[in-house]
Amino acid sequence: MKNLVNLLLIAMCISSSLKGFSQKLKSDDIKVMVDENFMTATTNLHHFLRLPNDGNFQEQIENNKAWCDSVFKNLKFKTQTIITDGAPLLFAEKIFHKNRKSILFYLQIDGQPIDRSEWSQSDPFEPVFKTLKNGEWTTEEFNFNQKNIPDDLRIFARSASDSKGPAMSLISAMKILQEQQINPEYNIKVIMDFQEELGSPDLPKAVLKNKNLLQSEMLLIMDGTRHLSNLPTLTYGARGITTATITVFGSTDALHSGQYGNYAPNPVFKAAQLINSFKDEKGIVQISGFYDGVHLSERDKELLGAIPENMDSLNSRLGIAVSEEVADTYQEALQFPSLNIRGLKAGWTGKEVRTLIPEEVIIEIDMRLVPETPGERQIKLLRAHIKKEGFHIVDSIPTVEERAAYPKLASLNYRIGSKPFRTEMDSSIGKFLNSALTKVFGNTVINMRTTGGSQPMAPFIEALNIPAVSIRIPNPDNNIHAPNENLRMGNYREGIISCIAVLTEKLP
Repeated sequence: MKNLVNLLLIAMCISSSLKGFSQKLKSDDIKVMVDENFMTATTNLHHFLRLPNDGNFQEQIENNKAWCDSVFKNLKFKTQTIITDGAPLLFAEKIFHKNRKSILFYLQIDGQPIDRSEWSQSDPFEPVFKTLKNGEWTTEEFNFNQKNIPDDLRIFARSASDSKGPAMSLISAMKILQEQQINPEYNIKVIMDFQEELGSPDLPKAVLKNKNLLQSEMLLIMDGTRHLSNLPTLTYGARGITTATITVFGSTDALHSGQYGNYAPNPVFKAAQLINSFKDEKGIVQISGFYDGVHLSERDKELLGAIPENMDSLNSRLGIAVSEEVADTYQEALQFPSLNIRGLKAGWTGKEVRTLIPEEVIIEIDMRLVPETPGERQIKLLRAHIKKEGFHIVDSIPTVEERAAYPKLASLNYRIGSKPFRTEMDSSIGKFLNSALTKVFGNTVINMRTTGGSQPMAPFIEALNIPAVSIRIPNPDNNIHAPNENLRMGNYREGIISCIAVLTEKLP
């Protein structure tokens, strides 16, 4: 009996030691584990990137969902499909400790549509490894049996950076910990979104319907690009987005410019005058009330000023002489709503150009939002401004009577996209994440108040009443959304290191 008691005591001590081991992991321990498993992580990323993932196509959604389901089941997670009115979501959960809290991770699995003709490789879903030589990206033969992968080597494929690379950073980190028999310090929930690039239209209802399932201590977002310095980055908010289409009408049909030039008004000039009224020469939006409610405190400016940036270098990189004057710095500018002309259409150009007066001009607009400037309000302000410029707004194609009565006719259609969100940088979630990342990267971690892009996180924040922060992994020059999207392998390595550091950090 005495021997049995002693054996039980020894077993308890070993169990206690294993459970506490994750807290004792040092920076070098984590980096060695990642280096030893990095080729496997790279191979798995390569396989994942070969799956086409346009959220417009159900078959591609299902293929990616099946792949993710298999991966998480291999990690001993329980998975379930969340049915929505549109594309499904995939949920995975693993209880590591019965009496500890959970963290919810958000993974974006879909990517932007592709135009194969614009890529420098035959197939954006057949990953290619390249290095920069003499200013040109050169394809490298990649040996999946090699021991060392250079940090500056890049993998080119759709969603390499946005956001299968970040998703695989988390998955690879959990796989490494599993093989090392190291448990994370908390329980893990994961939600996978297959239509983020379409605005996650079914996500808000799904979150509300599954509040108990998703309820967690905080939300960590595995999506988004690092700061321009390419240092490890945490981002505490994202701007929302509202898009609008303004159609300025001219004559009923396109007219011959010789027969009707100097007589029939060209709607391009009316559209140009309207566009010109949106901003002044300094780039400041002239729509009345557009910036109302936005205020940066001295503390806000202090935190934003701590981010290392050189405006001259930034302007040189962007190829611009001067920046707009909405704010004093780039980081401060991101804290305000923006108005962008993202597309124009009127007549034909190039080889198809014709001597016609167009019958209409289409102006495509996106407005980035901050918490103080909701999309509904900004659309009302835009509508009021168009009217102020003398336009009569119609619901669709103008009637004969409207064309006879109003010299300036336009229609306005819009869509409210992702809502903005913001988590306080001095919050407990910020301290938790900085403690984890400082352990492996020292005092190089960049804390950004918000990102310029949009993420569909508001449903989680509002429904679950939890804070959210984005762990940024991809290099800033990754060609996000564009042809030749890529991920620097050094960033991928540091992404896995970041995830292990966060997974093994004790919750406050």
